[in-house]
Amino acid sequence: MECVGNPAAAIPSGLTADSLPLSVQLIGRPNDEPTVIQVSAQLERVRPWAQVRPPLG
Repeated sequence: MECVGNPAAAIPSGLTADSLPLSVQLIGRPNDEPTVIQVSAQLERVRPWAQVRPPLG
């Protein structure tokens, strides 16, 4: 497998109606980590996820 140097991030974005986790996957241009990090931060600001927990049981 060849590495192409594209930075990527998977950003949690909430839960479905059935409480399954959702995420957004970002893939940037080769060696453009700053853009992926900036967009990730913007998504987290509009869809905070750190306190989201699915119901147990």
